Amino acid sequence: MTHTPPVTLDDIRDAAAQIKGVAHRTPVLRSRTLDALVGAQVFLKCENFQRIGAFKFRGAYNTASRLSQEQLAKGIAAYSSGNHAQAVALAARELGTTAVILMPEDTPQSKMDATAGYGAEIVTYDRYTGNRVAIGEALAADRGLALIPPYEHPHVIAGQGTAALELIEEAGELDALVAPVGGGGLIAGSATAAKGLLSGIRVIGIEPEAGDDTKRSLEAGRRVSIPVPRTIADGQAADIPGELTFSVNQRLVDDIFLVTDDEIRDAMRFAFERLKIIIEPSGATALAALLAGRVERLPSRVGVIISGGNIDVRRFAELCGSAS
Repeated sequence: MTHTPPVTLDDIRDAAAQIKGVAHRTPVLRSRTLDALVGAQVFLKCENFQRIGAFKFRGAYNTASRLSQEQLAKGIAAYSSGNHAQAVALAARELGTTAVILMPEDTPQSKMDATAGYGAEIVTYDRYTGNRVAIGEALAADRGLALIPPYEHPHVIAGQGTAALELIEEAGELDALVAPVGGGGLIAGSATAAKGLLSGIRVIGIEPEAGDDTKRSLEAGRRVSIPVPRTIADGQAADIPGELTFSVNQRLVDDIFLVTDDEIRDAMRFAFERLKIIIEPSGATALAALLAGRVERLPSRVGVIISGGNIDVRRFAELCGSAS
């Protein structure tokens, strides 16, 4: 029996056409200092310059823009720790509809404020005791809203994959692609794009040490649940990989490596001081893995996805104000 993948390179190219002119084509940055430190040519795809400050807008808009006018008239729902929340809220505003977002009570205030600023209604829950999928599905059903999950949807995955598509179009042939892993949507889309374009590319995922659910799952050959992670990388605080994303990542992701919170802080400082960009903890993990030497057998041309930059000045100073 031939397995049909849930997302293909053609789907990602179609998503790129769908979001063109709405999502930003973000810059690819280079740094001789970074290259010298890690011993490779590094190409940074800076999704901190994406609308809402993170890659999530790609998948949210690709999915929301395909809803029927009848469904758009009823509104959209989502659950998210922050970036997907903002992405769906902005996508809803762009499409002339409304959004209701379920967010953890301990979401950074800047992300809550930004989500509300795009016009969304926010409903909160306790991430350590509540099941956000069940609560979110019930909320959407009760109000008749279209639910756009943060990663468990082919259009979301295809939208996220457009970041890697653009990176390879600009940087050319790469030996490896390194990306953060939370629920798995970014790396699933990125791996689909990368391996569809470059047959020999190595796809590497990076998780915070406390949130190693995908690494454990790939090693076990099945999805493994862990306690809700406590890490500064709040966007990667997943307790189990998505079913759909894991089916992709199990086929296409070659390695997963882990970074500590201190290594994430060091990468945030490096990005600020040497690259002159601000990135949030989850956005810094792939860069952190290179700087800390966590990636084994690093090849010569490496693409890195900086997934987001949504962090307020107070939180940034709290995390990075003094050397660890």
